Parts: sequence; structure tokens; C-alpha cells
Amino acid sequence: MRYILAVDIGGTFTDLVAYDLDSGAVRYAKTPTTYNDFVEGIFTCFSKADVSVRDAALVKHGSTLVINALIQRRGAKTALITTKGFRDTLEIGRGNRPTPFDLRYRRDDALVPRTLRFEVAGRIDGKGRELEPLDIKALDRLGDDFAALGIEAVAISFLNSYATPDHEAAAAKLLRSKLPDVYVTAGTELSREWSEYERTATVCANAYVGPSLTGYLERFEGALADHQFDGALYMMGSNGGVLTAERARHEPVTLVESGPVGGCIGAAAFARALGFDNVIAFDMGGTTAKCALVTQGRFSVENSTYIGGFETGFPIRAAVIDIVEVGAGGGSIAWLDSQRRLHVGPKSAGADPGPACYGRGGAEPTVTDANLVLGRLNGDRFLGGDLGLDVAAARDAIRTKIAEPLGYDDEDGLLRMADGIIAITVMRMASAIRRISVERGLDPRDFALFAYGGGGPLHATALARDLNIPVVVIPPEPGNFSATGMLLADARVDEPRTFLRDLDDRGVRESGDLFDSMKRDAALVLAGESKGDMVFQHDAEMRFKGQKHSIKIDVGGLPSASAIHGVFLEQYRQRYGHADEAAAVEYVGLHLGAEISTPGPDVARLARETGQGPVDPGSRPVRMPDTVQPVDVAVYDRNRLAPGFGAKGPAIIEEYGSTTLIGSDDAFEIGKLGEIGIDCRRTEGTGQG
Repeated sequence: MRYILAVDIGGTFTDLVAYDLDSGAVRYAKTPTTYNDFVEGIFTCFSKADVSVRDAALVKHGSTLVINALIQRRGAKTALITTKGFRDTLEIGRGNRPTPFDLRYRRDDALVPRTLRFEVAGRIDGKGRELEPLDIKALDRLGDDFAALGIEAVAISFLNSYATPDHEAAAAKLLRSKLPDVYVTAGTELSREWSEYERTATVCANAYVGPSLTGYLERFEGALADHQFDGALYMMGSNGGVLTAERARHEPVTLVESGPVGGCIGAAAFARALGFDNVIAFDMGGTTAKCALVTQGRFSVENSTYIGGFETGFPIRAAVIDIVEVGAGGGSIAWLDSQRRLHVGPKSAGADPGPACYGRGGAEPTVTDANLVLGRLNGDRFLGGDLGLDVAAARDAIRTKIAEPLGYDDEDGLLRMADGIIAITVMRMASAIRRISVERGLDPRDFALFAYGGGGPLHATALARDLNIPVVVIPPEPGNFSATGMLLADARVDEPRTFLRDLDDRGVRESGDLFDSMKRDAALVLAGESKGDMVFQHDAEMRFKGQKHSIKIDVGGLPSASAIHGVFLEQYRQRYGHADEAAAVEYVGLHLGAEISTPGPDVARLARETGQGPVDPGSRPVRMPDTVQPVDVAVYDRNRLAPGFGAKGPAIIEEYGSTTLIGSDDAFEIGKLGEIGIDCRRTEGTGQG
């Protein structure tokens, strides 16, 4: 047998999905993330799934290693080389103050301190012409200094190099030759777009995490080789596609959202298969909750993201699926502030020690503890019984940390506080969905909510009620769904270019010529990653003349300036409520997405075989979101529910890796792909909505 393996290392759990190319069978495994050695957790999953690595043809791997290194500031000792006079670009940034009335406002420190930022002579103008040659001798002397300073990584970012990369290329070549053991990276190897601050921040981040990612990949590849793996290793990119391990070594910032994007890919594949035009992909894991939009089977890919948030963090200029994230996961800690107000997150108990109910020494109450106390989780069946949950420890954490300090010392007060923890969590997650929909001129009622992750199905119907979303879809194996999405991911490369032209016939012709050039560049990259026909996506960043900000529109198949202008006005009006039809429009940049297929399963083969034995639901007392006291709720084993089976709520559906909560006025049915479809529309006479 030959397998395709997908592995996702999350903040709390490491997940595995294994697809047998011969039989079409799918195996799943899940284990707490081993922070001291990520590779150990991966091989624990292989063992749990009874999968031999030597039988694998392909491994697709997503990880939080890059984002964690950037957030926790656990990277290499990095030096920056930049154009003379631009040493402080990282400090100056955009020169703005996003929170002008916060007297304690401070931006995060730059990844590279000023003492390790160096200038060299040499200058390119805004049109790519050399004004001053690069000072090669000064670069050579810097190489000697770096060796003495113990520099582990070097970032190179010269002014206007996006227009002509010759100076950066020469500097990178010299330093790689002089410092073979130092990680060297240049900005134009990552992005050919303008915005000097963003380019510099990106190349510094790439250098900062480069040595750690390279070291991790060497250990992982070594462990695979020790187990006689002779297939290909792909890494999950932030852009929704996979890339070779070799390309990941050179461009580690392309993995900054490596984990969350897998679920978006899976959601898009299921949306196409089930005929949904608009889907909100919602992932609640152990540490965070994330959401993204899928329209017409496509997710939006943005050109940049912020590490640490827009207010205090720094930008990364790389293709990233447009995801909104909040610190609200199963491990998010509930706490009281100095005014005795209840909060949830963003701090998480993680996998070690984990929530109080894990019995690993955690003493802080979490969202998982609250769900267990309310009866919504079965402590004996958590992770198929592999990780038993301690109800008494969960009750004690909520009582001592939350209920008693607020004056609630009886059973009802304990349940009210647990319910309050869940209510605040749902409110925070609903705000994230509004940010990605309502704030962009979109109505959540026009979407289906596609919920996955260990905690997503447990809170999906409450979110749907809050946002008036009519339908919730829970895919097969939601607890492993991000890894499932990676299994479905194709190889992808994104080629962005700055392109400043008027929107007229000449601009359209020149954009077509540049797109053709970008296609050739993309073909060279993808040629070594997979075989087959490439599929292209053509987007343009456009704005009204005189504006600062732009919007991205799909220009593929639009043959003329008038056609592009019409689509621009339509999308601008949808987002902002108005558009000046007489105002001039201009290009700001072009974005080419290129994909080529990699081996993977059909979504119809991803569900376990269901309908195994009689349904015969059990029951247990559960405090539902709309009840004051616990009520008896039917409890189903998902593996026993065949396609076509349906029932009304309240109900709980349990499976390995996740639990689905069906509201009192909801109804569910098992669909053709093994998905749970939940109808959350208003029920006459209930007053619910």
C-alpha cells in the first residue's frame, strides 16, 4: 500500500490524516502537541494510526513553528544590511499611531535591534536605474564583522530594489560565499512589490526564522529517512498551496499561517462538492478561533498580514489566505480583571499543562472546562477515550477562580459562570465573523457556516443563532479537518508585482504582458514541484486616483478597460456603499496565482464508514444555551449515523476528536458526503432566531 500523509501541528494538538492510494481508506489520529520535540508528536500520530512511513508516497505538513517563533521572539541573531541613510526604516515604519488616545501605546520592538542594522553605499532610483554603484568592499568588510559578532542570519533590503534587484542579488551572492554557515536572504527573493517598510520587515522576519525552520526540516527529514521514507515532503503554505521543503527553506515566511489554511482548502472543496456558493469557514481549535470566506468555491488570498496585530505588530509581505483570528479556543483561560469583570482569552493553557480537566497540573479554568461542567462534553470519550477528562478538577477551577470571587457559592452559580464563559467565547468568535463579513459589506445570512476544529462543532449552532446564519455544516472528522484540507491541497505559487498604470487600453495591454511574464516565472518554480496543467488566477490591485488604499478584483476573462472598470465600481460600491463612476481609476499592482495538482483523494472518500450498528442514542443531562437547568439530551455516536439519518434537537453527536451540539430548536441530517447539515432557521412559535 502507498499513503499520502497530511500532518498539522497546532498550538494544542498534532493531527494526522492518512489516505491509502490503493484502497481509498482514510485513517485519522490526534495527539497533544509535544513542544519539546514536534517530530515526536508526529511519529506518535503515525503509530496511533498504524501507518508505516516507508509506505508513504507523499507527506504534506503544516506547522505553527514560524508564527510561534515570530510571536515569541525565539529566532536567530539577525543582522540587516540596507541602503545608506535607511538604517531606521524598521523603527520609523509608517510613522502612524493606530491608537492615538492610548498614552501607554508602544509598538513591539523590531526583530533586528539598531546595533545590528548596517548601511552600505549604492542607490537605485524609483524607476530601477542605478544612481550609485553598490559598495562591494564595504560588504566584504561587513562579512568579516558578522563572523566576529556570531551573526546567524542576514537580511538584505535595499531601496527600490523591487524595480531592479541587481544590488540585492550581488550582495546575497557575496555573503553566501563568504559566510556559508549563515542564513542569507534578500528582499527581492521574497517580493517584487514596493513599500519599503513592508519589504524590509518581511526580509528581516524571513532571516529571523530561517535557521530554526531549516534545522527543524533537517530533523524531520532525517527522522523520515531513518524510517525508510523515500517519497516527497511538501510544506503547507499560507497561500493555500503546498511547496517543496527546499523552497520552504528559502522562504519560511510563506509558512506563517501554515496551520490554519488547511481548513480553508477543505472548506472550499466541500463547498464545491455540496453546491454552496458562499461559506464561512470557521475553525475553533485549542488555542484560537479562525474564520475565512469562501465564495464560488474560492478563498481570498491577500498580499500581506500583520504579526502581533496591526496596532503594535509588524507586517509580512507574503501571500496569505484572508483569515481573521481571535484568541478564543478550547484552552483559552477565563479570568477576572481588577474590576471583577469576566474575560476569556487570549492566553491559552495550551497542551501542557492544558485545561484543568486534563489532569496535567493546569489550575486555570478554560472553555473546555466550562463545556465539561455543563455536560456538553463526555469526559470518558474525549479523543476516543485516549485522554480522560477530570470533571471534578474542572468544577474546582471554575468555582475557585470565577464563581466564588463573584459571590456564587452554590451549584446554580457554578453552572451560570460556566455558561457565562461560553457566552463570552461565542460573542468573541461572532465578532471575528462580523469583521470578515459585515465590515466588508457582506451579510452572514447569505452564507452557510462550515464549522470544524475540535471546538467548532460544539459552538457552531450558537454562533449561527447569534448571526442569523441559516445552515451549519460539520464535515467528517472535524477535529482533524485542517490536516484533511492539507491532504487536498495543490502546489501553488503567487507572483505579485507593483504595476502603476492608468486603467485604459494601454494599461490593460501592458498588464497582459506582465501577467505573461509572471506566468513564465511561476512555471519555472512549479516545474520542480508537480506535473500537469497549471491553472492561473489573475487579480489586480486597483483604486481611484488620489486614494491611498486599493481593493483587489479578479480581472481574469475581462477583455477591456471598460469591463474591468465596471467590476471595480461594483465591488467598490459593495464594500463602501458608493462609487464615483466619473472618477479615474488606476492599477497599483498585479497578482498572479498559479496552481498545479498534486495527488489527493476525492472529498467523497474522506468520511469513515458510518451506519455501523443500531443508532440507539443514549442521553445525559446537559445545560443548553437556552435552558436554565440541565435537561436530558439525546447523545448519538456519529459512526452509527448513516447518510439520510436525521433528528431534531436538542442533541449531541460525539466522535473521535470533536463533539457537535444541536440546539433545542435545530434539526440535523447526515448528508451524502458524511457531513452533518444543521438547520438553524427560525422555528415558528419558539421566538428563537
